[in-house]
Amino acid sequence: MRIAMWSGPRNLSTALMYSFAARGDTRVVDEPFYAAFLAKTGDDHPLRDEVLNSQPTDPNVVAKSLVFPILEPVFYQKHMTHHMQEDWPTHWMEEMRHVFLIRHPARVVASYAKKREAPLLADLGFAQQAELMKRTETPLIVDSSDIRHNPAEILQLLCDKIGIQWTPKMLHWPKGGHASDGVWAKHWYGAVHASTGFGAREPDLPVLDGDYARLADAAMPYYEALAAQKIMI
Repeated sequence: MRIAMWSGPRNLSTALMYSFAARGDTRVVDEPFYAAFLAKTGDDHPLRDEVLNSQPTDPNVVAKSLVFPILEPVFYQKHMTHHMQEDWPTHWMEEMRHVFLIRHPARVVASYAKKREAPLLADLGFAQQAELMKRTETPLIVDSSDIRHNPAEILQLLCDKIGIQWTPKMLHWPKGGHASDGVWAKHWYGAVHASTGFGAREPDLPVLDGDYARLADAAMPYYEALAAQKIMI
């Protein structure tokens, strides 16, 4: 089973990768197209040079690695939607079970802005997520807040719909990160490295103003369209 988990940044995506890695039957890969994305776009991201030196920058090479035979029963692939470029290969996507991880834009903007100032809508992946979903068959959508509120039941439901067995091992992982972390982990993953499981129920939505409020408003239609189709208990 090959799972492509699609999200934008600051969406609980790393914690969910750790959750699947804790199963014991799963190989995980962390944002395999990141270096190719940076090479293609020239975007100035934190640790840019380190990322470029750590992964293949040819998207065709990356695509082949995602469908290459592996020994583990489950291959979990953590993908950022904004990494995917229009002229890149998509044949590998036919081999995947696609899941889309979403989060309320206000929470995403507030969290992202702490790590990288002045984000644009394109940096957050909402529009790309909606577009990618149109290109997949029978996609699943799960909300990160639902996982935080009720991880055991939501993950059981998700596993059932994916077609893999649920295990309570998915609720906990070792503190300090995972061997499959990308080199960018030291900038972005501090909170999840300090964790051993999913955090408590999320607080009220953060209050944004100015450009950040406008950015969250611009992302809302995409989020709402996806959230209307999310899996629910």
